[in-house]
Amino acid sequence: MTALLRYQADLLVRSQRWLPPFLLYAVFLAVGVQGGQPLLDSLGYAAAALLPVSAWLVRVCVTQEPPAARTVVAAAAGPARAHLACVLVGLIAATALAAATTAVVVLVSDPAGADRQRRVPVLEASAAGLLAALTCALLGTAVGALTAPPVVRSPGRAIPTLLLAALLALVTAGSPAQAAVSGLVTGSRSATISPPLLPLAAAAVLTAAATAAACAITSRRSP
Repeated sequence: MTALLRYQADLLVRSQRWLPPFLLYAVFLAVGVQGGQPLLDSLGYAAAALLPVSAWLVRVCVTQEPPAARTVVAAAAGPARAHLACVLVGLIAATALAAATTAVVVLVSDPAGADRQRRVPVLEASAAGLLAALTCALLGTAVGALTAPPVVRSPGRAIPTLLLAALLALVTAGSPAQAAVSGLVTGSRSATISPPLLPLAAAAVLTAAATAAACAITSRRSP
């Protein structure tokens, strides 16, 4: 598995197909996160924007191999393991982006509540923001796994489905991502911090199930 992860990570870096989702995320942050804004609000925005970017990264990893190379890797390691490596590399890239973004947002934001009167502890806010970002990265990974080949083969269907699923994951009541982000925004209003541990655990379970389903479909549809 380690060799597969290295192989997929090397493909991702060399192909530079990570650049469009990275630039999209940078644009999201440039528009929505300004210096001196309340810390928890900025962390919530950064976490929410990470969900569609994570889904895009997973799709990039799943589709980046040439067909001949994909066939060889699937024959050597098994189609399910090969597909799992693709999804995991996308998740790892999204996780690294979440950690880096959280650090940047903490540096440029004002550690205060939305009223700018009450202060919030930076370390606790940073931890809550990172957990929320990881929740969104996990749920984005689940969306990417379920909207990429071989689950959805046609790009004409997959891309609109990915965008719609990412939007629903952010706004649907009961969604782990919605709960984690709204927890930060609500905490900013009251200058209190509530780490999104339950949303993170729920997102991890959903992502594991989605990834397992995608790998099972890959095994069945492989020649």
